[in-house]
Order: sequence, then C-alpha cells, then structure tokens
Amino acid sequence: MKSYLGPLNRDNPILTQTLGVCSALAVTAQLKPAVVMALSVTVVCAISNLIISLIRNTIPPRVRIIVQLLVVSTLVIMVDQVLQATFYDVSKMLSVFVGLIITNCIIMGRLEGFALSHTPGASLVDGLMNGLGYGLVLVVVAIFRELLGSGTLWNHQLIPSSFYEAGYLNNGLMILPPMALILVGGLVWIQQGTRKSSEK
Repeated sequence: MKSYLGPLNRDNPILTQTLGVCSALAVTAQLKPAVVMALSVTVVCAISNLIISLIRNTIPPRVRIIVQLLVVSTLVIMVDQVLQATFYDVSKMLSVFVGLIITNCIIMGRLEGFALSHTPGASLVDGLMNGLGYGLVLVVVAIFRELLGSGTLWNHQLIPSSFYEAGYLNNGLMILPPMALILVGGLVWIQQGTRKSSEK
C-alpha cells in the first residue's frame, strides 16, 4: 500500500522524476484549468493502465509502444470531446494541452514500467495515484499563481477591495510561465529536503 501512495509524496512524478513539467507550467495560471487538466490526466492514466494491463499478454513486444499510443490517444480524444461538450470555456483555455496528454511522459512511463508487468487492479491503482500526484502539484501551483497574480480563486475575488484601495497590487509576474517554474522548483526543494530529513 505504501508504494501506491508514493506518487502523492516521496515518488511524485513531477517533483521526483521531473515528468509532466511542461503542462504544469502552461495550465496553472488559474485554478479551474489546472483542476480540469489534473482530472483529465488522472482519468487517462488510470484507464490506459487498466486497458494495457488487461491485454498485456497479447501485445507483441515489437509493437507495444504503438499499441500504448493508440490506447492513450483514443482516451484523450474521448476526454477532449467530453470537455468540449460540458466545459467548453475551460476546453478553450486548455487549448492544445489536452491533446498533448498523449505524449505525457507520466502516462507512457507507467504503461511501460508498470502496466505491462502487473495485474489490472494494481495497474488501475498505480495509474490513479500517479495521476493524483501529478494533479496535486498542478493544484498547489495554480492556487499560488491565481491568488497572488489575480487576487482570485476559481474566478472568485478573495482579496478584499479595501486592500486594493489601500494600495495593494496583484503580482503580475505570478501569471507568467517563469513563475510556475520557480514555484515547481520550490516544491522540489521542499520535497527533497523533507525526504532527506526523514531518511536521517
């Protein structure tokens, strides 16, 4: 059980393995698209892990990458269509980044490194936990960026108008991609520092 919980902390795919960093920089200027992206990746990672595990004994080794890409791309298309039908505004905000889930290293890594050699149940849980670990980082980064950069969360004003009247200004740098990289770097530093302290 402890190994399955690893992606939420000790073995987080972004903080430990530096996978999926591009989307963490691109979609975290606001909380809403970050949450939708996190859920999309989690669904695709979990279900693709399950499907590949179910058919792993029938996949010829020489075409396994092609089969994995076919499964993932089919799921991504389905997710994209659902988003366009139900959350069109968020779908427009995410733009091409939903389609780029197909090349997300976290998903392909779990398929190649776990689903091909484990049972369907274990693969489903592994995909789910890695997706949640990825999503956790996106949500934390998005909260800081939107709150400090726009004064809002989920498009609701949180910083009182009296603060602005007293001279408070939103930090425009927070909504720029370089600040996302700095925040992710800070989270990596905190996570690695906590990890080393626990090992002593």
